[in-house]
Amino acid sequence: MSPEFERYLATIDQPDHQLRVRSVLTGVQAAFPALHQRVAWHQPMFTDHGTFVIGFSVSQHHLAVALEGPTMAHFRDRLVAAGYHSGKRLARIGWDQPVDRALLAEIIQFVVSAKADVSSFWWA
Repeated sequence: MSPEFERYLATIDQPDHQLRVRSVLTGVQAAFPALHQRVAWHQPMFTDHGTFVIGFSVSQHHLAVALEGPTMAHFRDRLVAAGYHSGKRLARIGWDQPVDRALLAEIIQFVVSAKADVSSFWWA
């Protein structure tokens, strides 16, 4: 795990939340070792060739998964079916809910493939 991610994890007050976020970040890193780890806008995120793939942030009641609009539109129904609350660009996973790691992996693979030729950080 990158030193940036370690510093971010150290800011999470709740030990069980910290462990869960560490587990999610480690899982993404293991499944997608080519992705770059960085912290921006106070959230750990993964990028591919300089373009945003997925980000995570912590609140009192949930782990937020940051996605871009096209990704959210593509996966909204599946995220809702998994029991996650979804907004315009966030999926919220309650601390008491299981993390659907297969769905996260599918989302990440979709973004990596769809943005293979994108050179900007955000989708245009």
